[in-house]
Amino acid sequence: MKRPTKLSDEEIVEALSRRDDWTRVDGKLFREFIFEDFNEAFGFMTRCALIAESLEHHPEWFNVYNRVEVKLTTHDAGGLTELDFTLAEAMDNIAARQS
Repeated sequence: MKRPTKLSDEEIVEALSRRDDWTRVDGKLFREFIFEDFNEAFGFMTRCALIAESLEHHPEWFNVYNRVEVKLTTHDAGGLTELDFTLAEAMDNIAARQS
């Protein structure tokens, strides 16, 4: 798979405008997801892991009980790429289906 290239600041601002609840923190996309309980949080992570693996793009994430914090960046591109926003959108869709 051809790896995507790093987005410009203008492209990042535009892409962020389409992703509610995501922010840029320390050069990475960031979002916190809150679920009813650990089971829902872990189920969310499992579904996201399958998508991430298919994209060959793996999140930095942290889970405690019902909370999942996600940070996305494309390390080999040195910043944010379309791949990060694709995975963010997939995560949003998975979370919405669980609500």
